[in-house]
Amino acid sequence: MACRKGFDTRVGYPCDLLVFMSKYEHMANLSTDPYKGTRDWYPEQMRLREYIFAVWRSVSEGYGYEAYDAPILEPIEIYAAKSGHELVSEQTYMLTDRGDRQVAIRPELTPSVSRMIAARQQEIAFPARWYNIGRFMRYERPQRGREREFWQLNCDVFGLEGAQAEAEIIAMGHAILTNLGANESMFSIKINNRRIINVMMAHYLGLDAVQAQLMIKLFDKKNKIAPEAFRDQAIEIFGQDTATKGLQNIAELLAARTMADLPESIRDSDAVREVQELFTQLERLGIKNAIFDITLMRGLDYYTGTVFEFFDTHPENNRALFGGGRYDGLVGLFGGEPMSAVGFAPGLSMTELFLQVHDLVPALASTTDIYMVVIGEAMRGATKIAQQLRQEGVHVELDMTGRKLDKQLKTAVKKNVSFVMFVGEEELATEVYSLKNLKTGEETKLSLERVVTRVLDHRNKLASEDADFAVERA
Repeated sequence: MACRKGFDTRVGYPCDLLVFMSKYEHMANLSTDPYKGTRDWYPEQMRLREYIFAVWRSVSEGYGYEAYDAPILEPIEIYAAKSGHELVSEQTYMLTDRGDRQVAIRPELTPSVSRMIAARQQEIAFPARWYNIGRFMRYERPQRGREREFWQLNCDVFGLEGAQAEAEIIAMGHAILTNLGANESMFSIKINNRRIINVMMAHYLGLDAVQAQLMIKLFDKKNKIAPEAFRDQAIEIFGQDTATKGLQNIAELLAARTMADLPESIRDSDAVREVQELFTQLERLGIKNAIFDITLMRGLDYYTGTVFEFFDTHPENNRALFGGGRYDGLVGLFGGEPMSAVGFAPGLSMTELFLQVHDLVPALASTTDIYMVVIGEAMRGATKIAQQLRQEGVHVELDMTGRKLDKQLKTAVKKNVSFVMFVGEEELATEVYSLKNLKTGEETKLSLERVVTRVLDHRNKLASEDADFAVERA
């Protein structure tokens, strides 16, 4: 292979790429497994995914949030500036592009939306309520409910001060779970405030800035490690000289179940009054399962005020579902005027797990309404009928295989389609068609107009049953 300036003179490919390609070109069989930490989405899984996405969109738009999107690739510095060392150095997929720029596959969207707000801050009408349903990647150990490639909803409100902003965002998370069929016994909402955390770390525990950051990270993983490991790491952060008093103070903090139980030096702070106002707002919205949790930290560095997490109460999935909080400083990093911002981000995988353990997954039929079975030499007429139905909003799959009737029917059943419609020369001549409901087995003869009415009514009924199912489970 003759190379000149790194390129093969015959095909114009970089030589290193040709070497890479030649390494695999003689392999007999390629693996059917997806890349580690990712999933293949077959139609039956897509039905549940789209169901969850539909609820996300409905709730977001119901609160006046508008859809937006941002690039899948971003310069690495927008994450390095404020997302935290662990996210950038250990979890971000980074690459050098052909222009020798360091870029990342987005591991989250908050820096991107803050950049977008800063870019057009003078043109945007505030408060700005935006949402996105997007795909992200993080290089971390795949585990139940956590994957390297993932989807999540991002909802953020910019330019809205005070506890009402946090209350609205939390109410949206509450509405998403209840619209999916949950009741308040199935989840709790844990709330804290980074300003309380700062007072706690600096004044009550007496830690310097470096020690405080280490202690915040330790508190953030408190429920994921053994008590002995938590104690030993806390001693290391305090140092031997102050560890005894420090551990006593931590024990007092962990014993606090409400804000009234906090030590006086923390209880009398403005930050506590801010959280108390948030609880008042949530009570007015009818949300009764919110609790104060002094150990809740939220690991990302950009949070500046209220932080919260929704927790699953089911014993088989007793863990955080999703969270969010206030991050007032991020827009200013991009040269914009400092601006208040609150957001949250439910993930798809944890939402799926929540629905599964609480038996909230509805029976979801195919998005195809009719599988059209063609009898004999009726293909030309069946094609015309299928087009007429589609123009009326009916979703039709036309069997073009010419197979026997029983094989066409088996295909329809396997696809989980609601109806089979039989079209032969007799049906075309009489303009009366046999429509069979595959769930009930009922078969009726109908005009084309009646077929449209029957199918669309059935589709609306299924949508209503899904909503009733959610209400019943709640």
